[in-house]
Amino acid sequence: MRSISSKSLLLALSVFVAVACSSDSGLSPFTSDGCSLFPDAYLINNNDWCECCVEHDKAYWKGGTEQQRERVDTALMRCVFIKTNDHVLANVMFEGVRFGGSPYFYNWYRWGYGWPYDRKYQALTEDEQKQAQALMAEYQASGQSVCKR
Repeated sequence: MRSISSKSLLLALSVFVAVACSSDSGLSPFTSDGCSLFPDAYLINNNDWCECCVEHDKAYWKGGTEQQRERVDTALMRCVFIKTNDHVLANVMFEGVRFGGSPYFYNWYRWGYGWPYDRKYQALTEDEQKQAQALMAEYQASGQSVCKR
């Protein structure tokens, strides 16, 4: 019978501890499709609000409390208005995200879409915030952009 060396035992123990201590909180990497189910820009002029939607997606991806969602949706409305000077468009987008972005809907653009469906409204822990920051840093370092203009 062959004995296990102390090096092999130490290596196996290290791997076991690393796996046991790692926590998979379920937050998937950030993705954005711009203004989900809505145009990113006017077709007849240069008004473009895509960046407003990507910023909105960053908050929707990581989720949080119901009050945080209300603030983020209001920020989207303001951003679209600033970019377009169009109150009607800004209000339509606000009403759309308030209606369709609920965490209780099983869709890819819901509040907290980076988490499994059962998360709903829930404040992020300090560890979850750090995980979200690390994943967002990876996304930003990748140079990806869905906004074409």
